[in-house]
Amino acid sequence: RSSYSCCYFVLPCCFFDFHGKYSRRQSKKTQYREYLDFVAQVGFVCGFHVEEDCLRIPSTKRVSFVGKGRTYPAAEHALIDQQITQFINSRRTCAVATCDRRVGFNQKDHCGGQCKEAGSEPPEDETETAGTVWMPGFQPREKVEQIRNCASLPRDFVDEVVLSVANLLLNAAPQKSCSDKQGGNTNTWNQGESLSLREVAEHLNKETLKKLKSEYGGLQTLLKNNHQVFEVQNGRVHIRDWRKERPPSKTKPEVKRRLSAEAFKTRLCWFYIHHPDGCSLPSEACPYAHGTEELR
Repeated sequence: RSSYSCCYFVLPCCFFDFHGKYSRRQSKKTQYREYLDFVAQVGFVCGFHVEEDCLRIPSTKRVSFVGKGRTYPAAEHALIDQQITQFINSRRTCAVATCDRRVGFNQKDHCGGQCKEAGSEPPEDETETAGTVWMPGFQPREKVEQIRNCASLPRDFVDEVVLSVANLLLNAAPQKSCSDKQGGNTNTWNQGESLSLREVAEHLNKETLKKLKSEYGGLQTLLKNNHQVFEVQNGRVHIRDWRKERPPSKTKPEVKRRLSAEAFKTRLCWFYIHHPDGCSLPSEACPYAHGTEELR
């Protein structure tokens, strides 16, 4: 609808209609094929010669559509635009009816039998605004999406939370004698206790919790992001014991083995610096650097 000279390329992925999730209507097709047919239909309704292609990409969703030419002359653009408006409104009528049906309303009563693929008349108030407002009530995403997965939090803040939670888990366990920091004695290394996310949150100050609540996943996401230190399973937090980690497979392809070797010792070992017993692994077995002199 942008202009008559507009062309498009689309790679359909998630099953969405104009106003919400796409509702299946044919059981004889797969959900993916039915959705592809719907996306192609949108292109036809908009007056395009729609071409289908399969991309050479490593994905299960790789069927794309390209619209490069129109099926009508430029003089009929206003007429086709009205047809598009009616199509969009017919899809919304169906979406509302489907939603109401789920809560007990009768689809036919509410929809008035107008749930067709195209051709139903739009409401009067929307007909008047069709020229200026393509889809009344539609709220697009912001142009710049805010990253809210704890990745954009200040490094000092993250380090402080990690240290606080680690100390909480370590102090909850009975005190054991410290092992040699370089040797990593397996008998005396303090593994700490397991606490629920709720118990951990109760020990953090209000300002910290307030900052974490503005992020998706909050405390759990932050701890999972710091997987060198923590293991989060079934809502409980543990100190990660690298002695229990599975050693790299010797059957890995040479390229993958080389890549994993290149990532070895590129970051400092948190346990070597902060854990009272040092790292549980000797330097040669730890994937992290025991001191800046080992950094690669």
